[in-house]
Amino acid sequence: MLTAHSLTKRYGPTLAVDRLSLEVERGQIMGFLGPNGAGKSTTMRMLVGSLPPTAGRATLDGHDVLTDAVAARRKLGYLPENNPLYPEMRVDEFLHFCGRLHRMPRKLRAARLGVVTERCGLSALRQRTIGRLSKGNRQRVGLAAALLHAPPVLVLDEPTAGLDPHQIAAVRALIRELSGDHTVLLSSHILPEVERVSDRIVIIARGRQVAAGTPDELRRESQETDRATVYAEVQGTTQRVRTIAESLHAEAAATVEPHATDPHWQRLWLRPAAGPGVRMDLRVSLARAFADADLTVRELRRENVGLEAFFTRVTDPSRGDHAASDGAAA
Repeated sequence: MLTAHSLTKRYGPTLAVDRLSLEVERGQIMGFLGPNGAGKSTTMRMLVGSLPPTAGRATLDGHDVLTDAVAARRKLGYLPENNPLYPEMRVDEFLHFCGRLHRMPRKLRAARLGVVTERCGLSALRQRTIGRLSKGNRQRVGLAAALLHAPPVLVLDEPTAGLDPHQIAAVRALIRELSGDHTVLLSSHILPEVERVSDRIVIIARGRQVAAGTPDELRRESQETDRATVYAEVQGTTQRVRTIAESLHAEAAATVEPHATDPHWQRLWLRPAAGPGVRMDLRVSLARAFADADLTVRELRRENVGLEAFFTRVTDPSRGDHAASDGAAA
């Protein structure tokens, strides 16, 4: 439904997006994730046809977004990161104006306006001037405008920006309701927001794709590749705890320090220097070793497991361009 083919964007010597390809299937919600400055908004603008790429192309249901822009935009609802509104207009007035831009008949505009204002929590604010609304409510007006003409494809760039937790939950629920009837590309730098609503996630860094898959696939990859840290709280001396920990994993980096509120207890962080993540058998071995040494353990767990650690690792600037993928389709 929505595809990018080797999209590239340069601003002089700066390479903002580097040969990025992806495909959002019909009825799918794809999360587009990356740190600030990764190239998300630039990619979004190329996908909707508001910014020409330096190289590559984007298509929406087979229509090139630049050379067949009118046909493509009829099927597109777009909420940009910086939501452009007319602050002097009332909510109703602005949405009617957006409907006229889409050449919607008057009766259809009125019917759809009632639907989208209710779905976006704006029913009580229809006669309010946009400039007097809160930032969160202005964001909801932009979302209502994107939904007004019932487009099959929605491109939402940071749709929860400026919303409070209750509004974020409402927008998240709305996006999930749209799946199946709409194809959604959702951009964000906030991992939990993307993880909760997306069928598939693409992660970019430095303008290139560095990971892609379903949330479950990325969680499995995270667990298989992260060199996770084992954390323990043990009763004993600093040196004795360190000696036991290092004896189980010769190349591990062991950090031991007295507990801040109880110096008889030591806090241990054991991180492998290389290789696969720490498995359950290492934690079991560590517990047995402390028991054999007659040291009491009150806490033993694995840290830095999950998508957050995976996201941090794959978008780490120190990894360099060689760590990124070659832009294969997601």
